[in-house]
Amino acid sequence: MLVALGKNTHRHFQRVKTLPGFFAIFPRKYQDRTYRYPVVNLKTSRKLLEVKTELIASIGKIVVFVMLLLSVFLFTVKTKSKLSNRLFGLYLLIIAFDLIGLFTNKTLEYPNLNILKTTSSLLQLPLFYLYVLAACYTNFKLRKTHILHSFLFLLFLFIFKLTALSSSSYLLFQVVIELQFIVYIIAVFIVLKKYKTVYLENYSSANYEVYNWLFQITTISLAAHSLVVIRWYLSNSTFYEQVLNINILISISVLSVTVFFVLKALYQPELFTGINMHLKPVKQGLEKRTKKSVFQTSVPENKHLEKLMSFMKEERPFLDFELTLQKLALQTDIPERELSVLINHHLGKHFFDFINEYRINEAKHILGDPDEKEQTVLEILYQVGFNSKSSFYTAFKKITNLTPTQYRRQELLAKK
Repeated sequence: MLVALGKNTHRHFQRVKTLPGFFAIFPRKYQDRTYRYPVVNLKTSRKLLEVKTELIASIGKIVVFVMLLLSVFLFTVKTKSKLSNRLFGLYLLIIAFDLIGLFTNKTLEYPNLNILKTTSSLLQLPLFYLYVLAACYTNFKLRKTHILHSFLFLLFLFIFKLTALSSSSYLLFQVVIELQFIVYIIAVFIVLKKYKTVYLENYSSANYEVYNWLFQITTISLAAHSLVVIRWYLSNSTFYEQVLNINILISISVLSVTVFFVLKALYQPELFTGINMHLKPVKQGLEKRTKKSVFQTSVPENKHLEKLMSFMKEERPFLDFELTLQKLALQTDIPERELSVLINHHLGKHFFDFINEYRINEAKHILGDPDEKEQTVLEILYQVGFNSKSSFYTAFKKITNLTPTQYRRQELLAKK
């Protein structure tokens, strides 16, 4: 979340450009012309200031240009995840609009445009939150109630129009935007936690790309926002001269994050695959049951458990790398909720771990068979139901404390 990275930047640049040269970046007490600066140092410092300003402006132009290109790509690319792509594209456009403050003050010449640019910061977090929901859940849809997320934006658009962006209204805006950041970041982490829990309880493939991607950009956003907070503190203290250095750091950070976005879009286009948003964590279902039904296994549950274990042994559904809880429920003719409780509560395992144990045991059998020694590890992992080398190695080592190659060598030597 690059929220408000460009916010206030135009104010810093306005001060730099309107005050004479080197003195522009210092508090008023250092702007006394009677103070005797060495002429050489003054010229050097002024030149350094100009270089830093140009560096920030150049980086800002590159970032805005790349964000615009990435937004166009997200709006036009053919994909099943159109909503999530468009929300993320709109999110990047709002950020790009905010970041023009890194290289121009032209918006100050148009009061209404300047007000729109300032208040647009209040749309960044809501758009990111909606994007997270759309990326996590395949059946997420925008509803009329989601317009409430734009309430603060509309409110301050009205306030700034009435007060002409007065100092008092702007101070209120800064407080509100910080509170908004905290609330939405917490909301995003709650969504991600639920997504991870539901995924492990309902899916057998180790597809963490979406979760990792969303967690990464949320964490990066926290770090980036901390720079904005530091800049705000420095701009209101006796260390104002450090604001320009912070702006350079912010510019480089934004450029790095933008490149990260582009690389992800190019090399991991499959990121936008989600789960059903109506699925609930098993714990929520258990809390609705009586104490007796939770802690005592009923006769029907015993029968379902026997049926499940028999089906897993005879039919070996775990070989399907796209196996989900819903698929297994249909195959075993056990109600989905009952099956979920059996695996997650009575067996004490996530569906993900339950299925992978069978897959690893099957892999162990093949790896330890001398007649199968010509098969590569890659062939075996696909054969037993895994769809990625990294997830297979992680699961295998978790259960055996050995890599597949080490396990094969050990077993084949023992059988000689």
